[in-house]
Amino acid sequence: MLYSFLISLVDQFSALNVFRYLTFRTGLSVMSSMIIVFLVGGPFIKFIESHKITGPIRDDGPLGHIIKKTGTPTMGGVVIVVGAVAGYLVSHLRAETIVTRSGIVLILAILAASAVGLIDDWIKVSRERNLGLNKSAKIVGLLVVASGFSIFAMYWAQTSPVIALTRADLPGITLGKVLWVLWAAVLVIATANAVNLTDGLDGLASGSAAIGFSAFVVIGYWIFRHPEIYEVSHALDLAIVAAAMTGACIGFLWWNAPPARIFMGDTGSLAIGTAFAGLALFLETHLLLPVIGALYVLETLSVIIQVGSYRIFGRRVFRMAPIHHHFELVGWPETTVLIRMWIINGICVAIALGVFYADFIGLDAAAVADLAAFRCLL
Repeated sequence: MLYSFLISLVDQFSALNVFRYLTFRTGLSVMSSMIIVFLVGGPFIKFIESHKITGPIRDDGPLGHIIKKTGTPTMGGVVIVVGAVAGYLVSHLRAETIVTRSGIVLILAILAASAVGLIDDWIKVSRERNLGLNKSAKIVGLLVVASGFSIFAMYWAQTSPVIALTRADLPGITLGKVLWVLWAAVLVIATANAVNLTDGLDGLASGSAAIGFSAFVVIGYWIFRHPEIYEVSHALDLAIVAAAMTGACIGFLWWNAPPARIFMGDTGSLAIGTAFAGLALFLETHLLLPVIGALYVLETLSVIIQVGSYRIFGRRVFRMAPIHHHFELVGWPETTVLIRMWIINGICVAIALGVFYADFIGLDAAAVADLAAFRCLL
């Protein structure tokens, strides 16, 4: 209603033309999801506290975490997902806007992944233990989500069966549809677990996710503006999904910054990881994802190295893994670890965007013309 009212005033106030721009929907998605999470976060925390829905702190973290953070509400990922979905829907209130197949598949995958995480978190809370779903059950749940997403992305949303860095032509590795589905499923599961490992420090996962999703907003919008180069369908709608996730993570960070008043739990971390993988797959930036999510790669590698070293050599490389716990035990304050991790993440995101743009400007006008002509012949 408000949107229609503002549109009716465009003829009298030219500045309101901004509400007609398709790209305005991206900003609207960010702001609406952020405000929704910010406003809903407080009442949600009070509800969780009043019903004593507080999960146990991981026993694989520093002792100080168990002492200081026990009793903090969990399952805050519910607020992130609700805010993101609401932000996405708000951006489509205009009658002329189109909800795309890619957007629908990705939103449903985020909801499904969060449902798996919610079950895991609820078991931890209800049974008052650190273990929620056992490893097999959690993997099966994620496998169902990842497989469903991959199949619908390929056969319903009609994404390209390629492995790409910045566009389908680079490096130009074409897979069959079945192989691409398998590749996509592995990428979703791996990314979801990587984000889950990173979520062990107040504000680390939510803050780094906001930075990473903002990169996909830029990439999605850029692809949308240059259809003569990129073969991605629904790029603007995917940018809006990324924008909604960005705003939701920023809004959640208000409540999750140290000392955190609520944790996102697996409900949030699995949803965020699935969103990252889905955006990379749809926007054909699969090989750029490890750079955008370099922090998650670092955290995962630290765990792999720690476990491998202990099993093979009987000794640990780090004082504790994931690596953010190592730095805490070295003596860094929690906020110092957090900010430095954000800096590393921001630098890697900047590098990823630099690689993406460098590839774009490397295509001269003649190459673009040849590429467009070639695709017309296909």
